[in-house]
Amino acid sequence: MALARRGVCALSFLQSNRELLMRMTLDSICKVGFGVEIGTLTPNLPDNSFARAFDTANIIVTIRFIDPLWKIKKILNIGSEAQLHKSIKVIDDFTYSVIRRRKAEIEDAKKNGQQNQIKHDILSRFIELGESNASDKSLRDVVLNFVIAGLDTTATTVSWAIYMVMTHAHVADKLYLELKTFEENRANEENISLLQCDIGDTESFNQRVAQFSRLLNKDSLEKLHYLHAVITETLRLYPAVPQDPKGILEDDVLPDGTKIKAGGMVTYVPYSMGRMEYNWGSDAASFTPERWVKDGILQNEYPFKFTAFQAGPKICLGKDSAYLQMRMVLAILCRFYKFNLVPGHSVKYRMMTILSMQHGLKLRIERRS
Repeated sequence: MALARRGVCALSFLQSNRELLMRMTLDSICKVGFGVEIGTLTPNLPDNSFARAFDTANIIVTIRFIDPLWKIKKILNIGSEAQLHKSIKVIDDFTYSVIRRRKAEIEDAKKNGQQNQIKHDILSRFIELGESNASDKSLRDVVLNFVIAGLDTTATTVSWAIYMVMTHAHVADKLYLELKTFEENRANEENISLLQCDIGDTESFNQRVAQFSRLLNKDSLEKLHYLHAVITETLRLYPAVPQDPKGILEDDVLPDGTKIKAGGMVTYVPYSMGRMEYNWGSDAASFTPERWVKDGILQNEYPFKFTAFQAGPKICLGKDSAYLQMRMVLAILCRFYKFNLVPGHSVKYRMMTILSMQHGLKLRIERRS
Protein backbone atom coordinates (compact mmCIF):
# COMPACT_ATOMS: atom_id res chain seq x y z
CA MET A 1 0.00 0.00 0.00
CA ALA A 2 1.31 3.44 -0.84
CA LEU A 3 0.02 6.57 0.86
CA ALA A 4 0.75 9.97 -0.67
CA ARG A 5 0.17 13.16 1.31
CA ARG A 6 1.89 16.54 0.96
CA GLY A 7 4.59 14.93 -1.11
CA VAL A 8 5.47 12.21 1.39
CA CYS A 9 4.96 8.52 0.58
CA ALA A 10 5.10 5.79 3.18
CA LEU A 11 5.70 2.42 1.53
CA SER A 12 4.56 -0.71 3.29
CA PHE A 13 4.45 -4.01 1.42
CA LEU A 14 5.50 -7.59 2.08
CA GLN A 15 8.89 -7.59 0.40
CA SER A 16 9.47 -3.84 0.30
CA ASN A 17 11.30 -2.32 -2.65
CA ARG A 18 13.00 -5.60 -3.61
CA GLU A 19 9.67 -6.95 -4.81
CA LEU A 20 8.96 -3.82 -6.85
CA LEU A 21 12.41 -3.80 -8.42
CA MET A 22 12.23 -7.54 -9.13
CA ARG A 23 8.91 -6.96 -10.88
CA MET A 24 10.44 -4.12 -12.87
CA THR A 25 13.42 -6.15 -14.04
CA LEU A 26 11.26 -9.22 -14.76
CA ASP A 27 8.88 -7.18 -16.90
CA SER A 28 11.84 -5.67 -18.74
CA ILE A 29 13.63 -8.98 -19.34
CA CYS A 30 10.47 -10.77 -20.48
CA LYS A 31 9.79 -7.94 -22.94
CA VAL A 32 13.32 -7.93 -24.33
CA GLY A 33 13.95 -11.67 -24.02
CA PHE A 34 10.56 -13.23 -24.73
CA GLY A 35 8.76 -10.37 -26.45
CA VAL A 36 5.83 -10.71 -24.04
CA GLU A 37 4.24 -8.28 -21.59
CA ILE A 38 3.63 -10.07 -18.29
CA GLY A 39 2.56 -6.94 -16.41
CA THR A 40 3.79 -7.79 -12.92
CA LEU A 41 4.28 -4.08 -12.18
CA THR A 42 0.70 -3.02 -12.94
CA PRO A 43 -0.91 -1.00 -10.08
CA ASN A 44 -2.60 -3.99 -8.42
CA LEU A 45 0.75 -5.90 -8.34
CA PRO A 46 -0.70 -9.25 -9.49
CA ASP A 47 0.83 -12.50 -8.30
CA ASN A 48 3.02 -14.13 -10.93
CA SER A 49 3.75 -17.85 -10.66
CA PHE A 50 6.80 -17.65 -12.95
CA ALA A 51 8.45 -14.95 -10.82
CA ARG A 52 7.66 -16.77 -7.58
CA ALA A 53 8.95 -20.10 -8.93
CA PHE A 54 12.14 -18.47 -10.24
CA ASP A 55 12.86 -16.88 -6.85
CA THR A 56 12.19 -20.14 -5.00
CA ALA A 57 14.45 -22.13 -7.32
CA ASN A 58 17.26 -19.60 -6.86
CA ILE A 59 17.15 -19.95 -3.07
CA ILE A 60 16.98 -23.74 -3.06
CA VAL A 61 19.89 -24.15 -5.49
CA THR A 62 21.98 -21.93 -3.21
CA ILE A 63 21.06 -24.02 -0.16
CA ARG A 64 22.55 -27.06 -1.90
CA PHE A 65 26.02 -25.65 -1.13
CA ILE A 66 25.43 -26.06 2.61
CA ASP A 67 22.97 -28.98 2.69
CA PRO A 68 24.84 -32.32 2.62
CA LEU A 69 21.55 -34.21 2.22
CA TRP A 70 20.29 -32.49 -0.91
CA LYS A 71 21.13 -35.41 -3.22
CA ILE A 72 19.14 -37.79 -1.02
CA LYS A 73 16.23 -35.34 -0.97
CA LYS A 74 16.41 -35.15 -4.76
CA ILE A 75 16.32 -38.94 -5.17
CA LEU A 76 13.39 -39.24 -2.75
CA ASN A 77 11.77 -36.05 -4.09
CA ILE A 78 11.13 -34.65 -0.63
CA GLY A 79 11.56 -31.34 1.20
CA SER A 80 13.32 -28.51 -0.60
CA GLU A 81 14.17 -30.70 -3.60
CA ALA A 82 10.48 -31.52 -4.14
CA GLN A 83 9.75 -27.80 -4.01
CA LEU A 84 12.56 -27.17 -6.49
CA HIS A 85 11.11 -29.77 -8.85
CA LYS A 86 7.72 -28.03 -8.75
CA SER A 87 9.30 -24.61 -9.30
CA ILE A 88 11.28 -25.82 -12.32
CA LYS A 89 8.09 -27.26 -13.82
CA VAL A 90 6.36 -23.88 -13.49
CA ILE A 91 9.35 -22.15 -15.12
CA ASP A 92 9.47 -24.72 -17.94
CA ASP A 93 5.72 -24.60 -18.59
CA PHE A 94 5.82 -20.82 -18.99
CA THR A 95 9.00 -20.79 -21.10
CA TYR A 96 8.01 -23.62 -23.44
CA SER A 97 4.55 -22.13 -24.02
CA VAL A 98 6.14 -18.84 -25.09
CA ILE A 99 8.65 -20.66 -27.35
CA ARG A 100 5.96 -22.70 -29.09
CA ARG A 101 3.78 -19.64 -29.58
CA ARG A 102 6.67 -17.59 -30.97
CA LYS A 103 7.72 -20.35 -33.38
CA ALA A 104 4.15 -20.53 -34.68
CA GLU A 105 4.01 -16.73 -35.10
CA ILE A 106 7.29 -16.68 -37.05
CA GLU A 107 6.20 -19.57 -39.27
CA ASP A 108 2.86 -17.90 -40.04
CA ALA A 109 4.57 -14.57 -40.80
CA LYS A 110 6.96 -16.23 -43.27
CA LYS A 111 4.16 -18.18 -44.98
CA ASN A 112 2.13 -15.01 -45.44
CA GLY A 113 5.09 -12.91 -46.59
CA GLN A 114 4.92 -10.71 -43.49
CA GLN A 115 8.49 -10.99 -42.27
CA ASN A 116 8.35 -7.37 -41.14
CA GLN A 117 5.81 -8.46 -38.50
CA ILE A 118 8.30 -10.77 -36.77
CA LYS A 119 9.26 -9.47 -33.34
CA HIS A 120 12.83 -8.45 -32.56
CA ASP A 121 13.19 -9.94 -29.08
CA ILE A 122 16.08 -12.26 -28.18
CA LEU A 123 13.98 -15.41 -28.45
CA SER A 124 12.82 -14.56 -31.99
CA ARG A 125 16.39 -13.82 -33.07
CA PHE A 126 17.62 -17.21 -31.86
CA ILE A 127 14.70 -19.02 -33.47
CA GLU A 128 15.50 -17.39 -36.81
CA LEU A 129 19.22 -18.09 -36.47
CA GLY A 130 18.65 -21.73 -35.61
CA GLU A 131 15.75 -22.29 -38.02
CA SER A 132 14.59 -25.90 -37.69
CA ASN A 133 17.71 -26.99 -35.80
CA ALA A 134 16.90 -24.99 -32.67
CA SER A 135 15.33 -27.34 -30.13
CA ASP A 136 12.87 -26.02 -27.60
CA LYS A 137 15.23 -27.02 -24.80
CA SER A 138 18.20 -25.11 -26.25
CA LEU A 139 15.99 -22.05 -26.74
CA ARG A 140 14.76 -22.36 -23.17
CA ASP A 141 18.33 -22.46 -21.89
CA VAL A 142 19.32 -19.39 -23.92
CA VAL A 143 16.44 -17.24 -22.70
CA LEU A 144 16.62 -18.40 -19.08
CA ASN A 145 20.34 -17.56 -19.08
CA PHE A 146 19.40 -13.96 -19.83
CA VAL A 147 16.78 -14.02 -17.08
CA ILE A 148 19.22 -15.52 -14.56
CA ALA A 149 21.92 -13.00 -15.48
CA GLY A 150 19.75 -9.90 -15.34
CA LEU A 151 16.82 -10.41 -12.98
CA ASP A 152 18.13 -10.58 -9.41
CA THR A 153 21.44 -8.90 -10.22
CA THR A 154 19.96 -5.64 -11.50
CA ALA A 155 17.21 -5.39 -8.87
CA THR A 156 19.66 -6.13 -6.06
CA THR A 157 22.24 -3.59 -7.23
CA VAL A 158 19.61 -0.85 -7.49
CA SER A 159 18.48 -1.68 -3.93
CA TRP A 160 22.01 -1.42 -2.55
CA ALA A 161 22.61 1.80 -4.53
CA ILE A 162 19.52 3.42 -3.01
CA TYR A 163 20.65 2.29 0.43
CA MET A 164 24.11 3.74 -0.12
CA VAL A 165 22.77 7.04 -1.43
CA MET A 166 20.35 7.57 1.45
CA THR A 167 22.97 6.70 4.08
CA HIS A 168 25.52 9.12 2.60
CA ALA A 169 23.97 12.59 2.55
CA HIS A 170 26.79 14.24 0.61
CA VAL A 171 26.45 11.62 -2.15
CA ALA A 172 22.68 12.15 -2.31
CA ASP A 173 23.11 15.93 -2.61
CA LYS A 174 25.82 15.69 -5.25
CA LEU A 175 23.82 13.19 -7.30
CA TYR A 176 20.65 15.28 -7.06
CA LEU A 177 22.56 18.35 -8.28
CA GLU A 178 23.95 16.40 -11.24
CA LEU A 179 20.48 15.18 -12.19
CA LYS A 180 18.91 18.66 -11.87
CA THR A 181 21.64 20.18 -14.02
CA PHE A 182 21.28 17.34 -16.52
CA GLU A 183 17.52 17.94 -16.74
CA GLU A 184 17.96 21.65 -17.42
CA ASN A 185 20.68 21.10 -20.02
CA ARG A 186 18.68 18.41 -21.83
CA ALA A 187 15.60 20.66 -21.88
CA ASN A 188 17.70 23.40 -23.50
CA GLU A 189 19.09 20.92 -26.04
CA GLU A 190 15.58 19.79 -26.97
CA ASN A 191 14.32 23.40 -26.89
CA ILE A 192 11.47 22.60 -24.50
CA SER A 193 10.21 24.23 -21.32
CA LEU A 194 10.15 22.16 -18.17
CA LEU A 195 6.65 21.67 -16.81
CA GLN A 196 5.72 23.32 -13.54
CA CYS A 197 5.48 20.79 -10.75
CA ASP A 198 3.72 20.85 -7.38
CA ILE A 199 4.97 17.95 -5.26
CA GLY A 200 1.64 17.90 -3.46
CA ASP A 201 -0.27 17.45 -6.73
CA THR A 202 0.10 13.92 -8.06
CA GLU A 203 -0.94 14.75 -11.62
CA SER A 204 1.50 17.62 -12.20
CA PHE A 205 4.25 15.69 -10.40
CA ASN A 206 3.78 12.61 -12.59
CA GLN A 207 3.75 14.77 -15.73
CA ARG A 208 7.13 16.24 -14.77
CA VAL A 209 8.54 12.76 -14.07
CA ALA A 210 7.28 11.58 -17.47
CA GLN A 211 8.86 14.61 -19.17
CA PHE A 212 12.20 13.89 -17.47
CA SER A 213 11.97 10.24 -18.52
CA ARG A 214 11.65 11.25 -22.17
CA LEU A 215 14.95 13.12 -21.89
CA LEU A 216 16.74 9.87 -21.03
CA ASN A 217 18.32 7.78 -23.76
CA LYS A 218 21.50 5.80 -24.18
CA ASP A 219 23.55 8.80 -25.33
CA SER A 220 22.25 11.29 -22.78
CA LEU A 221 22.73 8.88 -19.87
CA GLU A 222 26.42 8.65 -20.76
CA LYS A 223 26.73 12.25 -19.50
CA LEU A 224 25.74 11.29 -15.95
CA HIS A 225 29.26 10.50 -14.76
CA TYR A 226 28.57 10.76 -11.04
CA LEU A 227 25.54 8.48 -11.30
CA HIS A 228 27.69 5.91 -13.11
CA ALA A 229 30.30 6.27 -10.35
CA VAL A 230 27.65 5.70 -7.66
CA ILE A 231 26.52 2.47 -9.35
CA THR A 232 30.11 1.26 -9.86
CA GLU A 233 31.09 2.02 -6.26
CA THR A 234 27.99 0.14 -5.10
CA LEU A 235 29.07 -2.86 -7.18
CA ARG A 236 32.57 -2.68 -5.71
CA LEU A 237 31.26 -3.02 -2.14
CA TYR A 238 28.11 -5.03 -2.88
CA PRO A 239 28.75 -7.07 -6.03
CA ALA A 240 25.56 -8.76 -7.22
CA VAL A 241 27.43 -12.08 -7.38
CA PRO A 242 29.57 -12.01 -4.20
CA GLN A 243 31.48 -15.20 -4.97
CA ASP A 244 31.95 -16.96 -8.28
CA PRO A 245 32.99 -20.64 -8.47
CA LYS A 246 34.52 -22.07 -11.64
CA GLY A 247 34.74 -25.76 -12.48
CA ILE A 248 38.10 -27.09 -13.64
CA LEU A 249 37.84 -29.02 -16.91
CA GLU A 250 41.54 -29.81 -17.35
CA ASP A 251 44.66 -29.85 -15.20
CA ASP A 252 46.26 -26.42 -15.20
CA VAL A 253 48.71 -24.15 -13.42
CA LEU A 254 47.76 -20.70 -12.14
CA PRO A 255 50.10 -17.72 -12.76
CA ASP A 256 51.52 -17.98 -9.21
CA GLY A 257 52.45 -21.63 -9.78
CA THR A 258 49.50 -23.21 -8.00
CA LYS A 259 48.57 -26.52 -9.63
CA ILE A 260 44.86 -27.27 -10.09
CA LYS A 261 43.31 -30.59 -11.05
CA ALA A 262 40.45 -31.41 -13.39
CA GLY A 263 37.17 -32.04 -11.59
CA GLY A 264 37.95 -29.55 -8.86
CA MET A 265 36.71 -26.01 -8.39
CA VAL A 266 38.26 -22.57 -8.07
CA THR A 267 36.31 -19.73 -6.48
CA TYR A 268 37.10 -16.04 -6.48
CA VAL A 269 35.24 -13.65 -4.19
CA PRO A 270 34.42 -10.18 -5.61
CA TYR A 271 32.89 -9.18 -2.26
CA SER A 272 36.22 -9.60 -0.45
CA MET A 273 38.31 -8.30 -3.35
CA GLY A 274 36.33 -5.06 -3.36
CA ARG A 275 37.18 -4.42 0.29
CA MET A 276 40.90 -5.20 0.23
CA GLU A 277 43.15 -2.27 1.13
CA TYR A 278 45.80 -4.00 -0.98
CA ASN A 279 43.62 -3.28 -4.04
CA TRP A 280 41.81 -0.06 -3.14
CA GLY A 281 43.84 1.78 -0.52
CA SER A 282 43.19 2.67 3.11
CA ASP A 283 39.62 3.81 2.37
CA ALA A 284 38.66 0.49 0.77
CA ALA A 285 35.72 0.00 3.17
CA SER A 286 34.33 3.49 2.50
CA PHE A 287 31.61 4.28 -0.02
CA THR A 288 33.39 6.86 -2.17
CA PRO A 289 32.01 7.32 -5.71
CA GLU A 290 34.60 10.03 -6.27
CA ARG A 291 37.29 7.35 -6.66
CA TRP A 292 35.79 6.65 -10.11
CA VAL A 293 35.87 10.26 -11.35
CA LYS A 294 38.93 12.40 -12.03
CA ASP A 295 38.63 15.96 -13.34
CA GLY A 296 35.01 15.24 -14.20
CA ILE A 297 35.90 12.20 -16.32
CA LEU A 298 35.02 8.60 -15.49
CA GLN A 299 37.96 6.34 -14.69
CA ASN A 300 37.64 2.67 -15.62
CA GLU A 301 39.44 0.10 -13.50
CA TYR A 302 41.29 -2.96 -14.69
CA PRO A 303 38.58 -5.67 -14.95
CA PHE A 304 40.70 -8.19 -13.06
CA LYS A 305 40.68 -5.73 -10.14
CA PHE A 306 37.02 -4.66 -10.38
CA THR A 307 35.49 -8.08 -10.98
CA ALA A 308 31.75 -7.41 -10.57
CA PHE A 309 31.23 -8.29 -14.26
CA GLN A 310 34.01 -10.90 -14.43
CA ALA A 311 36.92 -10.37 -16.86
CA GLY A 312 38.65 -11.70 -19.94
CA PRO A 313 36.73 -14.12 -22.23
CA LYS A 314 34.09 -14.60 -19.49
CA ILE A 315 33.25 -10.90 -19.08
CA CYS A 316 29.49 -10.34 -18.75
CA LEU A 317 27.83 -9.81 -22.15
CA GLY A 318 25.02 -7.86 -20.50
CA LYS A 319 27.27 -5.34 -18.74
CA ASP A 320 26.32 -2.35 -20.91
CA SER A 321 22.65 -3.30 -20.87
CA ALA A 322 22.69 -3.62 -17.07
CA TYR A 323 24.37 -0.23 -16.63
CA LEU A 324 21.86 1.36 -18.99
CA GLN A 325 18.87 -0.02 -17.10
CA MET A 326 20.29 0.84 -13.67
CA ARG A 327 21.21 4.38 -14.70
CA MET A 328 17.77 4.98 -16.14
CA VAL A 329 15.93 3.72 -13.05
CA LEU A 330 18.20 5.48 -10.55
CA ALA A 331 18.19 8.73 -12.54
CA ILE A 332 14.41 8.94 -12.21
CA LEU A 333 14.25 7.80 -8.58
CA CYS A 334 17.10 9.98 -7.28
CA ARG A 335 15.96 13.03 -9.24
CA PHE A 336 12.40 13.04 -7.90
CA TYR A 337 12.54 11.25 -4.54
CA LYS A 338 14.39 11.43 -1.25
CA PHE A 339 14.68 8.17 0.68
CA ASN A 340 14.71 7.40 4.39
CA LEU A 341 14.86 4.00 6.02
CA VAL A 342 11.75 2.94 7.94
CA PRO A 343 12.68 3.18 11.66
CA GLY A 344 13.68 -0.18 13.08
CA HIS A 345 14.08 -1.86 9.71
CA SER A 346 17.16 -4.09 9.64
CA VAL A 347 19.25 -4.41 6.47
CA LYS A 348 20.93 -7.83 6.41
CA TYR A 349 22.24 -10.22 3.78
CA ARG A 350 20.05 -12.99 2.41
CA MET A 351 21.41 -16.47 1.69
CA MET A 352 21.27 -16.65 -2.12
CA THR A 353 23.68 -16.81 -5.02
CA ILE A 354 22.91 -13.09 -5.35
CA LEU A 355 23.86 -10.61 -2.61
CA SER A 356 20.31 -9.51 -1.82
CA MET A 357 18.70 -8.11 1.34
CA GLN A 358 17.06 -10.56 3.70
CA HIS A 359 14.12 -8.30 4.58
CA GLY A 360 14.19 -6.07 1.53
CA LEU A 361 14.59 -2.31 1.88
CA LYS A 362 11.63 -0.64 3.56
CA LEU A 363 11.59 3.07 2.87
CA ARG A 364 9.79 6.32 3.49
CA ILE A 365 9.87 8.36 0.31
CA GLU A 366 9.59 12.12 -0.01
CA ARG A 367 8.96 13.79 -3.34
CA ARG A 368 11.43 16.39 -4.61
CA SER A 369 10.65 19.23 -6.98
